[in-house]
Amino acid sequence: QVQLVESGGGLVQAGGSLRLSCAASGSMFGINAMAWYRQAPGKQRVLVAELTSAGYTNYAHSVKGRFTISGDNAKKTVYLEMNSLKPEDTAVYYCNVRYRKFSADTAIMAPWGQGTQVTVSS
Repeated sequence: QVQLVESGGGLVQAGGSLRLSCAASGSMFGINAMAWYRQAPGKQRVLVAELTSAGYTNYAHSVKGRFTISGDNAKKTVYLEMNSLKPEDTAVYYCNVRYRKFSADTAIMAPWGQGTQVTVSS
C-alpha cells in the first residue's frame, strides 16, 4: 500500500514562512501529479497546490504568489514552501499523489495521511 507522511507544520507568526514536506512510500509505477490540500476547522478539504509530472503547477487563488510547490516524482517527495503566511492559512495540511500502480492503470489517489498542523498567529 502507498503511505503518505506529512511533516514541517507548526506555529508561526503572520508574515512568517514554513516549509512542509511529504514522503510517499509504496509501490507506484508512475506518478501523474503530487498535491497539497488543507482543511480548516468546519471547512471541507480543498486543493492548495498541485504539481504534475510534466512540471506544471496549479494553485488555489488564496495562496497564489505566496506558496510554491515542488517535488521529485522519482523520489516520491513533495514540498510546499509557504511565505507571507496569514491567520486564514491555519489548517491541517495534507499531501496526496495521483499515481498508476501499473503502466496501464488509471491514475488513482493514495490513502490520506495524518496531515500536519499549520497554525498562523496574528
